[in-house]
Amino acid sequence: MGLFKRNPFGHILFLKKWLIRIAGTLTHRRYRGFNDLQIEGSEILKALPETNVLFVSNHQTYFADVVAMFHVFNASLSGRGDSIKNVGYLWNPKLNIYYVAAKETMKSGFLPKILAYAGSISIERTWRANGEDVNRQVKMSDISNIGIALNDGWVITFPQGTTRPWKPIRKGTAHIIKRYKPIVVPIVIDGFRRSFDRKGLRIKKKGILQSMEIKEPLDIDYENESIDAIIEKLEYAIEQHPSFLKVIPQEEIEAMEKLNEKRKWEY
Repeated sequence: MGLFKRNPFGHILFLKKWLIRIAGTLTHRRYRGFNDLQIEGSEILKALPETNVLFVSNHQTYFADVVAMFHVFNASLSGRGDSIKNVGYLWNPKLNIYYVAAKETMKSGFLPKILAYAGSISIERTWRANGEDVNRQVKMSDISNIGIALNDGWVITFPQGTTRPWKPIRKGTAHIIKRYKPIVVPIVIDGFRRSFDRKGLRIKKKGILQSMEIKEPLDIDYENESIDAIIEKLEYAIEQHPSFLKVIPQEEIEAMEKLNEKRKWEY
């Protein structure tokens, strides 16, 4: 790798590699130490192509979720099965992993700006800005940037666009799938909301069992399936379809609703 070789977004890969190494080392104990991350399905990652893969997941914190995925992805590609034991897998990380995040979130401080350099595709949300509800047009440059990232590697997205559970999936994700025809890999996470604060930077509670399930790629008919059909398929895949509420104890649903009421703004 040339010392100043850049990715399609102009980020210097040598610098990005060291940011991932350092940030990964500093955060490793959050998933294997303070808490215990149980992984299922990491062998699926090894069979994926180098580019045009879209990971879709439910969302529980701003940053802890995606950092955990960086750990799991690189550990799996280094030969570890459902484990992030031994942080040495970060020495040669996969540098073409990107994640979709709100532009205002990634500009909210020094640390988010560093995390943005590690792989963020920053977009302007069409429904929320500065803690207020808005209604604005999708920026085509944001869609194009996601396409550029897919052409270069793997992209992680949280199609609900919020850390609140059971919120509807945004149609933009389905449009991206129809347009770029990526391999779509669902991921279901849990335990992060209990482990960390909302940003995912501060440890809220130790000894929490976290989980990450990587599922088989979805079978999607890119040409003939409707946007609504793809959205429903995504809802079931990341276990955020309303029908899943029926199997959750009522007291847990009420507790989540009370927590949501206390939150004044969402990601």
